Parts: sequence; structure tokens; C-alpha cells
Amino acid sequence: MKKKLLAITPISHIRGLESFLKRHFDLDKFEDPTQEVLLKIIHKYEIIFTNPNMSKIYLSDKIIKKAKKLKVICTASTGTNHIDLDYTKKKKIKVLSLRNEKKIINQISSTAEHALALIMATVRNINKANMSVKRGYWDYRPFIGRQINNLIIGVIGYGRLGKMIVKYLIPLAKKILVYEKKKLNMKNFNKKVSQVSLKKLFTNSDVITLHIHADKQNLNFINKKTLHLMKKNILIVNTSRGEIINELDLVNFLKKNKGSKYSTDVLKGEILNKFKSEIYKYSKISDQVLITPHIGGMTLDAQELAYMGIAKKLISTFN
Repeated sequence: MKKKLLAITPISHIRGLESFLKRHFDLDKFEDPTQEVLLKIIHKYEIIFTNPNMSKIYLSDKIIKKAKKLKVICTASTGTNHIDLDYTKKKKIKVLSLRNEKKIINQISSTAEHALALIMATVRNINKANMSVKRGYWDYRPFIGRQINNLIIGVIGYGRLGKMIVKYLIPLAKKILVYEKKKLNMKNFNKKVSQVSLKKLFTNSDVITLHIHADKQNLNFINKKTLHLMKKNILIVNTSRGEIINELDLVNFLKKNKGSKYSTDVLKGEILNKFKSEIYKYSKISDQVLITPHIGGMTLDAQELAYMGIAKKLISTFN
């Protein structure tokens, strides 16, 4: 008898995934359920298939308590901050993610490419210029930007995505400063790239791009203290997680430093209350903030690799 699987993330648009899952499981789909709906039906299922990008669901202890048959939570993502991992461990529910699936995630460059796109779009004021033209204006003066080959770019985190963005930036930037906790082998670096302390990165960078996990030691990584070290016309780019930013501190910094900008693909509290985010609220009254709706990994190429990859891992787990 097939195990019952509930998909609570959109899967219909991913080539071959639905039919693949149906061959192995008794599949039901609620591609964007509310918590109230999920609480009523989750007791039927042994497997939850999810992804944090669009979901309104945080798989909390309250929800998991109702899932009497639940054996596995399967997320097509490297991040797991949409799941109460302490409680799943306590209940011996297996959580499958892509975090350590190197063969799969090393093929996925979409988030690093999006970080580069945010850097370029913000440095050249692309979004604001486009909105101006749509309103019937044709004046370059408010949108004079910078050449990226005159900018020093700080990259925080030299994991999979950090390495990718450094590779993309080498032909473009004046200089690249990398912060990583462990000592890196500088013989492998281009002459434009150097590993530096956090303080040196913060004080010297024109642009800072974040590529770290939202684990406990990185919560509020960017805060009043670190912002105080930065240039007054800094651009901060975040394609990691909203929780690594102290949003209230950042808003206060932006208010005081009108030449600074923040371009992000993520918001604090994104799963449950994204529109209560301090950054989101500030973006409604300021053009210093550019927000995209967590689309970093959302290319057809990346989704097919990620979703099919985690589906195969799920099947091999049961086998």
C-alpha cells in the first residue's frame, strides 16, 4: 500500500515531478494551504513535501502534534527555518533537505546569479529608472549610478554560493573582500580577491553581499554595531535569510544615511508575517529598498534539479 504524501508547495509546473511522485506515493496537493486547513487534514499523511519560498506554513509543534502518522518532512530547499527541527527530532520525524546534497546543489547557480542581478540593478538604479519612464519621464539625472569596476565588494560566507558570486565578480569588481571563519588557501584565489576580517570587510566595502545560513550564531548578524562600521553609502544585498538582519537597526541606519541601499530577496518572519517586516514597511515609503519575493532559486532549471533531486532522495529513504 502506497504511503500518503501531501504536497503543500506548488509542484504542478515542474516537469515530470507530479507523475514521478504518484508512481511511488498516494499524492494529494494543497499547493498553498492555510494553517487552519492543514491542521484539519494533516493527520492523514505520513509524508509532507514542502518548500519555504511561497509557503504560509511554519511546520511548528502545534501542526506536527496533529500529524499522528507523520514519518518524513521533505523540503526542496537547503534552508530548514520553516520547520521546527527541535520538535521533529523529539518526535523522531525525519527531515530531508538539500543542504548536504552536493551533487545536486552544486549544479544550482540561480541564487548566486540573482545576487549578482540585485547588485547590478541597484548600482545602476534600474528599477527606479524603469518606473520613471513608465510615469512618462525621460531624464537620466536622478539615476546616475556607478561603474562596478570601481567598487570594492565584500562577500560574507564562502560556501557554495559565496564561491559562485566571487567567480562572477572577478571580471567585474575592482576588488573582492571575502569573510569566512575558516582559513582559506589564498594560492587558489585570483589577485583581486583577499580574505579579510569582518571589521576590514565592513569598513572598506562599497557593496556587501550575504551568503550565510540563518543558524543561531548568525541571527541579527547585521545590526547596529556592524552597520556603524560601514560606509554611509553602502549597498547591502541579501539572498540568504531575513533573520540574519536586525531589520529595525537597518531601517534606522537607512533613515540616517540616504545614500545607502538594501536589496533583498528575503524578509524576516517571511513564513508567517512577511508584511509586518520592518524592511517591507520602510520600502513602502523609501526607494532605498528593493525587494523581490524570494525568487533567488526560482528558475525552471533550479526547481527541476531541486524538486526532482529531493523526490529521489525521499524514495531512496523509504527503499
